[in-house]
Amino acid sequence: MFTSVNSVGIFGMASYMVNVEADVSQGLPRFDIVGLPDAAVKESGDRVRSAIKNTGLSFPASRITVNLAPADKRKAGPLYDLPIFVALLRASGQLKAEIKTSAFIGELSLNGEIRRINGVLPMVMEAQKNGIEEIFVPFDNAAEGCVVRGINVYPVKTVFDLLGHLRGSKTLLPAKEEDFTQQLLEPDAPDFCDVMGQFEAKFALEVAAAGGHNVMMIGPPGSGKSMLAKRLPSILPDMSFEEALETTKVHSVAGTLPSGVSLIRSRPFRSPHHTVSPAGLAGGGSIVPRPGDVSLAHNGVLFLDELPEFSKQALEILRQPIEDGVINLTRSAGTVSYACSVMLVCAMNPCPCGFYGHPTRPCTCSAGTANRYVNRVSGPLLDRIDIHIEVPPVNYEELSSVAKAETSAEIRQRVNKAREIQHERLKGSGVTCNAKMTSAQTRKFCVLSDEANSMLKNAFEKLGLSARAYDRILRVARTVADLDESEIIESKHIGRAIQFRSLDRKFWGH
Repeated sequence: MFTSVNSVGIFGMASYMVNVEADVSQGLPRFDIVGLPDAAVKESGDRVRSAIKNTGLSFPASRITVNLAPADKRKAGPLYDLPIFVALLRASGQLKAEIKTSAFIGELSLNGEIRRINGVLPMVMEAQKNGIEEIFVPFDNAAEGCVVRGINVYPVKTVFDLLGHLRGSKTLLPAKEEDFTQQLLEPDAPDFCDVMGQFEAKFALEVAAAGGHNVMMIGPPGSGKSMLAKRLPSILPDMSFEEALETTKVHSVAGTLPSGVSLIRSRPFRSPHHTVSPAGLAGGGSIVPRPGDVSLAHNGVLFLDELPEFSKQALEILRQPIEDGVINLTRSAGTVSYACSVMLVCAMNPCPCGFYGHPTRPCTCSAGTANRYVNRVSGPLLDRIDIHIEVPPVNYEELSSVAKAETSAEIRQRVNKAREIQHERLKGSGVTCNAKMTSAQTRKFCVLSDEANSMLKNAFEKLGLSARAYDRILRVARTVADLDESEIIESKHIGRAIQFRSLDRKFWGH
């Protein structure tokens, strides 16, 4: 007897419908799974066989063929256990429910429990697009699946729950988004009011947060570079629903979505150690590449502390993703694309000992040693960083001051206001912030006063800026003007932006 069951497959971030066909016919007992399955899918036969026997059902002692269509797409992972289970019960006459508009995904344990899998959110979205009305997912994946509108997502703990629902003896209720939490910034998260002094650095990070700009912080050890970076998430603008959905999809595929969380509403903050491999940073895997740190930080912050200590290959691999907001990973099984629209924040010492240019402590490095150290960061990568700021040592008066510093909540209000201005200006273009503007948008929306234009011309000629640096200065100036609620970019705005681009001349020229 033949039957078919709807399921969904996934390769990287791309999902596609899978038709699980089962045929139970006369002949010597045999169980074959075809349709380009990987090792985990082939092992589904053993898991399904044990699950059927251990739940008191009858495993058909016949020739069984299961086909996963379309047969030209590689099927990976244990997510086809549940649809194969349902297909075998229907083909052997043990289940007669109508499931034409239903889909099934999930891994089976040997005793019939249904285990969590990765990538449920993009698979549910694909099912909804293809007219599936209800989808049965593992109970632990229900939180992420239920954020998709237009489809009923049923959380299932065991095959007994599933069979009871399909046979009408025990009705399952579809999961609702309000039943689960959304990951928000912790109330006791690090706050900018803890940072004493460093007013210029704080303002630079405020500009970066408002416009989504990349930042480089240079300063001696103990000046507060890491402290400032770790507080950056507390002033980042609120995420839109679309951004939260995109970020959650990446974490769903990677299997890093916290249990019981339906949406990631706080912008991610990833801080890989400088020993991270290029594959760990960009993503990798022998067959299906997994998202790396640059993708897990999508719509958030990727913080690289001690930047020159990262391997050259790891740093250079970031050049294209930072520019395009997407990373393409090619393996023998195909090409996978992961979104990685990140705000890159870097911190580094000016030399190996860390005290080049320090007002009180002498630098022990030779000129050649210091020069080789900073030149580990290539010019092309440096050119893609919009804001370069020096973080000097904090003096005693600032550290011992009892004056209350500005809180993250106060800064975030200004950041949100500036981002709202950008959303209104860029509405309908698919661009969400100044840092992501195209060259055409940069020239259209970055209108300079005569004085500002003259100042930028002088800076371009004296500093020898590249065309990319010119565009980035305009975008940073646009953000400074937005914080000032000015439609025209004045000289004070362009002056700030030029100041943020000139620091590399001090350290990369010594």
